[in-house]
Amino acid sequence: MELPQMEQDKINDIINRLDVEGIKPEEIDAFIMGMRKRLMEKALEGELAAHLGYEKYARNPTSNSRNGKSRKTVKTEKGPITIDVPRDRDGSFEPQLVQKGQRRSGILDQQVIALYSKGMTTREITATIKEMYDVDISPTLVSHITESVIEDVRQWQNRPLDSVYPIVFMDGIVVKVRDGQRIVNKSIHIVLGINLQGKKELLGLWLTENEGAKFWLGILTELKNRGLKDILIACVDGLKGFPEAIEAVYPQTAVQLCIVHMVRNSLKTVSWKDYKGVTERLKTIYQAVNEQEALSKLEQFRQDWPQYPRIAEMWERNWVRISPMFSYEGDIRRVIYTTNAIESLNSVIRKATTRHKMFPDDGAALKVAWLAIMEASRKWTMPIQNWKSALNRFCIEFGERVSAYL
Repeated sequence: MELPQMEQDKINDIINRLDVEGIKPEEIDAFIMGMRKRLMEKALEGELAAHLGYEKYARNPTSNSRNGKSRKTVKTEKGPITIDVPRDRDGSFEPQLVQKGQRRSGILDQQVIALYSKGMTTREITATIKEMYDVDISPTLVSHITESVIEDVRQWQNRPLDSVYPIVFMDGIVVKVRDGQRIVNKSIHIVLGINLQGKKELLGLWLTENEGAKFWLGILTELKNRGLKDILIACVDGLKGFPEAIEAVYPQTAVQLCIVHMVRNSLKTVSWKDYKGVTERLKTIYQAVNEQEALSKLEQFRQDWPQYPRIAEMWERNWVRISPMFSYEGDIRRVIYTTNAIESLNSVIRKATTRHKMFPDDGAALKVAWLAIMEASRKWTMPIQNWKSALNRFCIEFGERVSAYL
């Protein structure tokens, strides 16, 4: 239960005075638990008074009335509290602070969900809650608590979107999920947009075993049905079938192979002693002034790093999807190839999912990913660097496709 600031200040003042008087810490804890019990019971009495329409000891204007109390033990993050819950005669009173059948405080549920969002398994959470608060909860109960998140995911996944996003990144994280008697690799696909305010916004996430044009057509159609009318540039990791799906739903969208992924894939076979040198040389390619200079830098890379022919071949093979960004001014290009937008989100999701060797079902995988993303998105309060300059360039480059929504 969240206490008003005035009540918190009163409690802190009392605790400070008790501490000065030499009261032991465990006695202070007992005092706080007693105060919480009184506050909860007082709040429940207030709920019943509002339900009945008259205060205790006042004249009863209705046929319904108070009918004693029932005792209930509620688990909290500080241990169990036994409270007296008031009843009414006709049984129509439904308390909200401690609902019928509820055996845990909302704060304890929040603690469980917060630990789950960090990627902890149900058994790890059970042990942590026991160690921190001396409260016994089962792995099954942890699963039940986190199951409430699924409805939040559904509402979030169906929320309306902005009409236009200048840049959208698409990526995927592979996880192991039990599917019947099999354990299969599935991808959690994420769609991250940069909105007109220059802030990161996750548009949705989907779990699938197989992807292709039909899969991406469904995703893009869903985004359009949620209000997304236009994507200026879509940055993808060579996702199979995506260009065809984009052309069907957003024919004006420019499909750009994500430079972050190109660099990441290039470095997979590079030894640690060459890592820095190769990274710096690749940077000269995608940061070149124009396409002609970029091709020259790519040829220079081939000559200077003959031990890595696969890298140059990969860039040449994908050049038709890499080169579109060279037609844009520097501010737009920096938004395209910056690693901050997608890499920081990837690291958060990977950190949360890798602790799970295997998810029991699709819902469990989505819960962990969504909670991790929601935790990370709390920091998405500021526009990306140099956004005002980039937005001006978008207005020049794309005209009314941008300016009509500013």
